[in-house]
Amino acid sequence: MKAQPQASRRLSLRLIYGVSDAKRILRRPSPLDPGEMPPSLREKIKDVFGRALTVTEVVNYILQEVQAKGDEALLKLTERIDGVKLVALEVSKGELEEASQRVDESLLDALRTAADRIRLFHRRASEKGMKSFRGDGLGQLVRPLDRVGIYVPGGTALYPSTVLMAAIPARVAGVREVVLATPPQRDGTIHPLVLAAAQLAKVDRIFKIGGAQAIVALALGTASVPRVDKICGPGNIFVQEAKRRVYGAVDIDAFQGPSEAVIIADDEADPVLCAADLLAQAEHDPLSASILITTSSTLADEVQREAEKQLRDIERQEIAQEALERNGAVVVVSSLEEAIDLANSYAPEHLCLMVRDPEQYLSRISNAGAIFLGESSSHVMGDYIAGPSHVLPTGGTARFSSPLSVHDFLKVTSLVALTEEETKALAPKVATIARAEKLIAHARAVELRLSSSQEASDRKRQG
Repeated sequence: MKAQPQASRRLSLRLIYGVSDAKRILRRPSPLDPGEMPPSLREKIKDVFGRALTVTEVVNYILQEVQAKGDEALLKLTERIDGVKLVALEVSKGELEEASQRVDESLLDALRTAADRIRLFHRRASEKGMKSFRGDGLGQLVRPLDRVGIYVPGGTALYPSTVLMAAIPARVAGVREVVLATPPQRDGTIHPLVLAAAQLAKVDRIFKIGGAQAIVALALGTASVPRVDKICGPGNIFVQEAKRRVYGAVDIDAFQGPSEAVIIADDEADPVLCAADLLAQAEHDPLSASILITTSSTLADEVQREAEKQLRDIERQEIAQEALERNGAVVVVSSLEEAIDLANSYAPEHLCLMVRDPEQYLSRISNAGAIFLGESSSHVMGDYIAGPSHVLPTGGTARFSSPLSVHDFLKVTSLVALTEEETKALAPKVATIARAEKLIAHARAVELRLSSSQEASDRKRQG
């Protein structure tokens, strides 16, 4: 029997009093500043590339290699970076068929339920979203993108849920072809659970490529990897930098940073559940942020003790502890109004309202990627099975951006079909504006239509 991990030291979670101190302490680094690279990552880069490089230099090197050498570069980079020697980049039909037989039926059933709920949510969203229309000589055409690329990270954890959350909205939108890229395992295969999720989400093609090289391949295309119109999905700092570099050649969903959750709790909240949700967030990544904002000093103390107790029983204990101590906090404020003010300022990816009658506070929340109402609605439900995509805005970008949805896979084309009478009425005003902007050819283009219309009218009368 596998022994449970034991905490090597006590949990040291920051305790902050008051909104002003919390706003100062909980500031994130600027997305324009990559910050200092961890020593382990610096060593890894030196081992792989033979010299010290910044994240941007690594991505530029990868971009140049893939652009110049295509598949050959992808195979060599996968061997150098991931330590995996591949024979082929694409997952074969045989591998897919074998994978479906290797996944436990209860897991498949859970994935099917998640896929059904995600599909239903996005169908409802599409019914209420952007529509084509025509009227009064104007309109818009709403059409799906032709081909999209989904990136799903690997490494320290498996993410079949991300396959479902990113690929299903694309399918509901009507995207013709969905392509998946994800890092291979040490044996050169993709984990069967990820492949099973890809089949449930009706992904067309799957490639064994990870990191920045996957993003570059999807953006530029190679002999094996088709060029896509948009790239979606989370990833590490190299993936995010690669998305930044290729944006413009293709569209991207967003620049996703480390995951984060804020819990607002009153004096009736269950400290056991609060601690469990903080730990669930923290085990994602050492950079994850787990923050409790509460009006109760008693709850704050109880949650800290409970978090330390529960920490001893999770497998990813070291990751969770580092995340809690590095980016976690318990904040005590005077009122729920102050708690909401702080949450709006922080603009978290996940915001959990573990308070009496959470519905009454909903209208006051302006900045959050997803809001979870009440103790029954854990953000973990949103991670896997609730329905909306778990690909959410991070790093404070919930101030201006939205979760991944069916609308991310649609594009709009404007229509203009003015009648001769409408042009006749509007052209003089167009010419006035155009001449004010010194665009004389613009003015003449509409004035000629007026004169030709008048000449045609005169000929008609004379005839």
